Amino acid sequence: MAGSPTARRRRLSIELKKLREQSALTCAQVGEALDWSGSKVNRMETGSGRVQPSDIDALCRFYGTSDELREFLKSLARQAKTRGWWQVHGAGVPEWFNIYIGLEQDASTLRQYQCELLPGLLQTEAYACELHKTGAHLSAEDIDRAVRVRMERQAMLTRPDAPDAWFIVNEGALRNVIGDRSLMREQLDRILSSAELASVTLQILPFDSGTYPATGSFTMLGFPAQEDPDLVYRDGITDAVYLEGEHHVREYTRAFDGLRATAMSPQRSVQLIKSVLKEYAR
Repeated sequence: MAGSPTARRRRLSIELKKLREQSALTCAQVGEALDWSGSKVNRMETGSGRVQPSDIDALCRFYGTSDELREFLKSLARQAKTRGWWQVHGAGVPEWFNIYIGLEQDASTLRQYQCELLPGLLQTEAYACELHKTGAHLSAEDIDRAVRVRMERQAMLTRPDAPDAWFIVNEGALRNVIGDRSLMREQLDRILSSAELASVTLQILPFDSGTYPATGSFTMLGFPAQEDPDLVYRDGITDAVYLEGEHHVREYTRAFDGLRATAMSPQRSVQLIKSVLKEYAR
């Protein structure tokens, strides 16, 4: 079973939708049969509403499931109510990003393309702090909380069950000076040490790479359980988009494979990073 509350909630939603579709019923039909609204059934299947164990009992009786499946779903519902470690930091972590962190914690694969900034999982505390000071209108306390969460997230890369993490970074992110040159030297040193981790593959997309199949940063998460489909994540200033359909995942996988083929090899990427690091040392 997936570990984080977010992943449990997602798995529960997937299983409830599967049961309804196997019964060839609409949300409205299920709601009418149980004296609920169709929107309540929809919220339960999209993870946008809390699901009580009593709701699971009613649904399982209606669908005629086994006792084992009913208890499994009730367990998911109970555990989905717990809070993740990252959710104690208040406004430092917006709600839409809380969802991503919960999914990230359970991912078995992570594929990320960054076109402007260095990946959050590879950032130093100083680099992350500078980013959060700009345009976020957060208090000093909330900035500190947000940075702390980002630093704690990085522990996933050194876990015994660390996800297979593959980062492709545009060369512009290396040369975009955040803070000052001293900060960037420290940051590029961190990137180099992170690239040595067994769980990490890092490639740089150079300026002279020509055209490539991407129009912005994105992350793809894969999960160990076959029942938990891969998803694509893209964020903005005030919200995020989660794409889970097979078409979306297939097209973004194709785009990432294209970026991977166009980018420098991990070995040449390290050499470029070292070259830029020397420039910052002048």
